[in-house]
Amino acid sequence: MRTTIDIDAHILKRLRSEAAKRSVPFKEVVAGALRRGLESAAKPAASSMPLPAYDMGEPLINLDKARHLAAALDDDDVLRKLASRQQRP
Repeated sequence: MRTTIDIDAHILKRLRSEAAKRSVPFKEVVAGALRRGLESAAKPAASSMPLPAYDMGEPLINLDKARHLAAALDDDDVLRKLASRQQRP
């Protein structure tokens, strides 16, 4: 299919250079570059380096009761602040 597009001068130069180097038509180089670009955009980006995973063992607290723990920690913090206020002259 024939169409008209604007291509940056430096990209146009690279495309023409690639076509000459491979001895293929310009439109084949452009179509291939577009195809590869669209295919890579459709794939999720793969991590360049695998990340290590570590077993942290069993939790020290029951995580099913996390809200209760958070509330208890907040209570302790409030009590500590009140105690420090009362100690001031």
